[in-house]
Amino acid sequence: MQAAKEKVKDVGSAAKEKLRIGTAEAEEKAGKATATNKQEKEMAKETAKAKKAEAKANLHQEKADHQAESAVHHDGVHHVPLTGPHHNHTVGEAPLGTGATTYPSSGVNPNAGKYL
Repeated sequence: MQAAKEKVKDVGSAAKEKLRIGTAEAEEKAGKATATNKQEKEMAKETAKAKKAEAKANLHQEKADHQAESAVHHDGVHHVPLTGPHHNHTVGEAPLGTGATTYPSSGVNPNAGKYL
């Protein structure tokens, strides 16, 4: 569930980035249109370039923050699905390795000291 929330937050951050880039491009066009000489046009272009780079940096920072927030909630514990005594056996049958399996002739349990 946490990963889904993280992905939703990442999508929101990506949308913010697109908005910031679009704003930078619009400001660049307006700056170029109102520029009176070549230097002002170049300055508008460089300003837009810097704003786009800042928007991308913000996106990466927000994604890292989401990942760190998610890691705090997990505390390093990962759930491994389909393991444990309640999986991988037929209903009504004891899970594998829980019964006292012995050799018929000697009466020795072959798994007695296997997983200590």
